[in-house]
Amino acid sequence: MSPLHGTDVVLADLDGVVYAGDAAIPHAVDALNAASRGARIAYITNNASRTTEQVSTHLRSLGLTTVSDDIVSSPQAAVTLLKALVKPKATILVVGGEGLTAEVEAAGFRITDSANDKPAAVIQGFAPTVGWVHLAEASFALHTGIPWVATNTDWTIPVARGIAPGNGTLVSAVHLAVGRLPVFAGKPERAIFDYARERFDARNPLVVGDRLDTDILGANRAEMRSALVLTGIDGPKQVLAATPDQQPTFILGDLRELDRDYPETEFAEKGETVIVTVGNSAVTMTGHVVRVKRKGTNKLNLLRAGAAAIYRSGLRIYGLDVDPAIYS
Repeated sequence: MSPLHGTDVVLADLDGVVYAGDAAIPHAVDALNAASRGARIAYITNNASRTTEQVSTHLRSLGLTTVSDDIVSSPQAAVTLLKALVKPKATILVVGGEGLTAEVEAAGFRITDSANDKPAAVIQGFAPTVGWVHLAEASFALHTGIPWVATNTDWTIPVARGIAPGNGTLVSAVHLAVGRLPVFAGKPERAIFDYARERFDARNPLVVGDRLDTDILGANRAEMRSALVLTGIDGPKQVLAATPDQQPTFILGDLRELDRDYPETEFAEKGETVIVTVGNSAVTMTGHVVRVKRKGTNKLNLLRAGAAAIYRSGLRIYGLDVDPAIYS
């Protein structure tokens, strides 16, 4: 059966899954348009720099059929948390871009960028324009002990030119100045996934992402199935090293495999050796040694077999001797 079998809502990440910078990831648009014939396609993103309408406009420009209501953003989840922490119409110091300020304003709060206005809380998200002066104002305000909400903790973001610092680095700068951490709303926290589940009335959602530490970890925390697609941040080495709480349900090379039969994983034991077969690829694991038994015709199946063997063992990657052919 394919990863889409029985799925009512696909919750797809954006950066590294649908696009990198302004350009679509190869095969992503056609695959998602095809998937939309059997499931609702929604997009769940930690990116707080753009409004949901700006995001949906970008997606339509790539050829996807989508509207702003299909977008679930970390600013939306962050504002939901903020409502429980401060009074209605309170003044909020916002560090971030239009995607965050638009959601804060829509919720009825007053916005400031200065600690001198005695804000009731600070809410922080990523924008390329965030600089020292914005982080300093947040620090000045937070030293009074007011609540602090952050959209997400992504250390990096994939852009057209490569990998760049993400919101996690900006939050960390403020954290070092004030000596405490914010409440986080976005991936990998449950808040954004629970918000998405309720909003779309999803009974059997599938989370599709490119990061183990946000997309997959968050899906597991929210008890949702997940598919890691190897078109963004995490690659084969990271797949093999995934901790138990970051192990995906499916491993995909690209989004064309969403609607393809996913191969079964078969386990066999021969003495102290475990043999794991996926398709016509197979690996063996004896103690801490993982070796290729049969390469097969699909390198991805070899990776899937290696990951299954390591995950089943419960051993951590730093204690293993793994054949490089499995992840190369």
